[in-house]
Amino acid sequence: MSRIGQKPIPIPAGVTMDITGQTLTVRGHKGVLTRLVPLFFTVRVAAGEAVVTPETPEAAGQHRARWGLLRALVANMVVGVSEGFAKRLTIEGVGYRAEVQGSDLVLALGFSHPVRMSAPAGIVFGVAKNVITVSGIDKEMVGQAAASIRALKRPEPYKGKGILYEGEVVRRKAGKKAVASAK
Repeated sequence: MSRIGQKPIPIPAGVTMDITGQTLTVRGHKGVLTRLVPLFFTVRVAAGEAVVTPETPEAAGQHRARWGLLRALVANMVVGVSEGFAKRLTIEGVGYRAEVQGSDLVLALGFSHPVRMSAPAGIVFGVAKNVITVSGIDKEMVGQAAASIRALKRPEPYKGKGILYEGEVVRRKAGKKAVASAK
């Protein structure tokens, strides 16, 4: 049995869930999210909470393994339409900077040209000094957009330059000078 899948999902005030066929729609004051529910599961809404259950209690192992995943995805939809999600990235390095132009993010990362990244639908970029904020209602899209930005210039271990998630710690390595002087 999935322990995560059994937990009910609390639905805050102002959020509605509609199930038509296998399509789950969650509406809140931040927006609307939809997701297809796999055939082997049902989502029931009652008394201010939603419960994800497998069609048959003795479902095969693979379906039981997906039970907790589906519950987590539905819970993320509820949180997304009510509160939203945000990831913060920090830019480290001399001359590295970012700015928002319209809905695009323009980064100067030491390349011969500025890197322009368009915001996917439902994603908003924000920049304050050397901190980039990626926000939206879909947790998967926010995480993917932040990962795409970070992939442009990953932090390097010698000087720590690059784009890091907020709170990320880069393990630093000693350079040639430090190794040569240790002998």
